[in-house]
Amino acid sequence: MSDTTLPSGASPPVRGPNLHQKPHSALPVAFLVVLAAGLGYAVHGFVTDLQRVDQPPLATGAFLLLGLALLIALGFEFVNGFHDTANAVATVIYTHSMPPVLAVLWSGAFNFLGVLLSSGAVAYSVITLLPVELILQVGSSAGYAMIFALLIAAIIWNLGTWALGLPNSSSHALIGSVIGVGLANQLMAPDGQATSGVEWGQAFGVLQALLFSPVMGFVLAAMLLLVLKRAVRNRRLFEPADPSRPPPLWIRGLLILTCTAVSFAHGGNDGQKGMGLIMLILIGAVPTAYALNRTMPDSTTPAFIETTHRAEAVLRSHADGRQPASAEEARRMVGDALRTKELNRPEVYGALAVLSADIAQGVQSYGAIKHVPAEATSNMRNDMYLAADAVRLLPKAGASLPDDEAKTLKSYQEALNAGTRFIPDWVKFSVAVALGLGTMVGWRRIVVTVGERIGKQHLAYAQGASAEIVAAGTIGLAEIYGLPVSTTHILSSGVAGTMAANGSGLQWSTVRNMAMAWVLTLPAAITLAGLLYYLLRHLF
Repeated sequence: MSDTTLPSGASPPVRGPNLHQKPHSALPVAFLVVLAAGLGYAVHGFVTDLQRVDQPPLATGAFLLLGLALLIALGFEFVNGFHDTANAVATVIYTHSMPPVLAVLWSGAFNFLGVLLSSGAVAYSVITLLPVELILQVGSSAGYAMIFALLIAAIIWNLGTWALGLPNSSSHALIGSVIGVGLANQLMAPDGQATSGVEWGQAFGVLQALLFSPVMGFVLAAMLLLVLKRAVRNRRLFEPADPSRPPPLWIRGLLILTCTAVSFAHGGNDGQKGMGLIMLILIGAVPTAYALNRTMPDSTTPAFIETTHRAEAVLRSHADGRQPASAEEARRMVGDALRTKELNRPEVYGALAVLSADIAQGVQSYGAIKHVPAEATSNMRNDMYLAADAVRLLPKAGASLPDDEAKTLKSYQEALNAGTRFIPDWVKFSVAVALGLGTMVGWRRIVVTVGERIGKQHLAYAQGASAEIVAAGTIGLAEIYGLPVSTTHILSSGVAGTMAANGSGLQWSTVRNMAMAWVLTLPAAITLAGLLYYLLRHLF
């Protein structure tokens, strides 16, 4: 229908942005150059790390398996990029604040920077959900089956929801896959053998963050929009963006700023999940180079030894004189206690004290963590991981310690984590490249859903700004506290909240489909990962 045939008083429908604008011919070349640079830097960094510890060349089979695992992990981040980050660019595209191609490039660049400058606090949070025995033996066939199963299951679910144009959380899918592997590992254990399965206490904490984030996004974005409506009287800001008129300069600047913040925060939070899994792969394949943090300077050794001895004294005071006769027996007791979750017992305190003394003696005899020889690396790392995980879980197991003792054990846990948790620059860079490049591919499906199909009208300027301010703030806070949250859940529910608050109306068919994907993600990812783990365990 042309404008001349519209009924009297009616306005022509608001046209959406041109999402099929062809990129400049140089962009595919630049894409390949950046991809090659990322892969080249990763290979160079990996080879340099091996040379630094005099690691002999890997056998061909081990090298190919490692390469495949790393490519799948980077593939997860690539899919994460075009699936999740489309949410960040939908607002600037549908408010005509930036052309689509420029918006995607801009978002990809700040996702890249977000990964590079991330704190690393989230990187290992997902790993703590995995079964203890699989983490300690990640280089085994069961360890590789775990990695392949959880990553492939998450990728399959992400690609399926993307094909349907449904905003879905990569974090949600990954957590579901981790739970699926843990459950399958527990069900496959021989009768009478203790198996840790899923760390449910940690899992519920992560799931709470994932489950409440959509509610927070909806409510906070709606409230912020209502505040803006009271504070700003310009009605144009609350109506669908008109492509024939450029947005006010200040609102365009604000929307570009919020898009930048969401992209940066998404890179900083979601990129770390891939980093943690890549480090788990590297620890299993090349423990000599990656099982211990060999970047720690020698000057940290005295403080580490002192902290360990203070923690040992605290643990012995709760052992009632019960302690194993050897470090080997202590390892077994602590491992069994972690599997059964029965940690708050005198004999476990005694075992932890013996294990801590053995760790301190080993580090002291070698002079520093970075000087631990190749043949002792795996055992030292496993001992430090066991002790750190047990100390972390003591309060959840019912331990009630005085504040000074709790503080001592907290410092000890942090010292152990510092000795085993680190991320090389090349890992950060390769994940940043995968996430950043992923942002530039396949973004249209999700952008259309967020921009057109959640509400009955296209996005208004104030709606886009409100949803993105809430998303950027929430994701940034989550990274500070080391919590994995969903950019997709927060931002898409924030858009829905602004539509409801603005009286724009909601397209309930889309909202129902989004809610269905949200509800089904966990059981679907759990099932997929569990089945894949079962199949791979029988193949390897």
